[in-house]
Amino acid sequence: MKKRGAVEMARPKGSKVDLSMMRTTTGRQLVEVKQAPKGSSKTATIELEQGATVDIDLGGGVVNEGGRIIKPGQGLDDLLEELEWALLESDISQQATSAIIDSLRNALIGARLRKGADLSKVLEAALKRALHTLLQAGYWDFDASVKTFIDKGDVPVVIMLVGVNGTGKTTTAAKIAQRLLNNGLSVIAAAGDTFRAGAIQQLESHCERLGIRCVSSQRGGDSAAIARDAIDSAKAKGIDVVLVDTAGRMQNKTNLMNELNKVRKVTNPHLTLFVGDSLAGNDAVEQAKMFQEIMRFDGAVLTKMDTDAKGGAGLSIAFATGRPIVFAGIGQNYEDLLQFEPQWLLDQLFE
Repeated sequence: MKKRGAVEMARPKGSKVDLSMMRTTTGRQLVEVKQAPKGSSKTATIELEQGATVDIDLGGGVVNEGGRIIKPGQGLDDLLEELEWALLESDISQQATSAIIDSLRNALIGARLRKGADLSKVLEAALKRALHTLLQAGYWDFDASVKTFIDKGDVPVVIMLVGVNGTGKTTTAAKIAQRLLNNGLSVIAAAGDTFRAGAIQQLESHCERLGIRCVSSQRGGDSAAIARDAIDSAKAKGIDVVLVDTAGRMQNKTNLMNELNKVRKVTNPHLTLFVGDSLAGNDAVEQAKMFQEIMRFDGAVLTKMDTDAKGGAGLSIAFATGRPIVFAGIGQNYEDLLQFEPQWLLDQLFE
């Protein structure tokens, strides 16, 4: 990680508490999406790739007393293998799939199955709860968080979009701008992608249609300086939000990632969003992992969810990085950006 330019975050000696819980990567408080209370006293624990853990409610089919004890054997293995194949066919990564299935197996063996309950149905329900819980881990509300920043006077709110080439960052910036405008907020955009041919014109065109200002320069300009100019302009004119579009970065190019970190250091963004292409499958997961190691982000946006993509990349990103999916892009129109809802993705996966 150090070779890739990752920055190690210090933790107080002896502390096992994650002080970044529900805070942005620049230390600001996020508004958590409240989760439904658990329905069972029996849980399974899944360890995420970066070391954090989440507890999975196994549901009412598993009880503390009575019923029959679930024992290891071919029957249980066959049921779990069937569920494992269902996950893999939904484009969920091998690492995430193995962690989920293994945690369910470990938690169920020795537990008691409620009298009259069907083990296959209990397993399927537990799996869906596991996926739902993974998607809800660290899940925060975009609109409420932005409003909180503004209410506290921490303005302008700076939102930085990062990701590799071709994932739809510029279009996503325009969609987020439309969402903010719909919420009655004023917005300015910074054309930080000064490398890709036509990127500046693309964002300027979006901004013209939306009726907002776009701060830009000639191709090859200093992205950090452009972002800084946009923030200064927003402060001077009392604008609520600055959207910083950035050039696509291949996650294995350290020098290019360092340039992106320079923009981040200069802007000190309230929110950093990783934009991933849902069609990229496990490639999107690897990209997210690398970006998280090198510069860290607060949440992800999955684009092109209106295509044939199963959406398993979203769950795999949440498992690999511990950061939630915030938005789902479902079309080309400015309104085609949904605040992510875990149940919606699960419906896509299991339709």
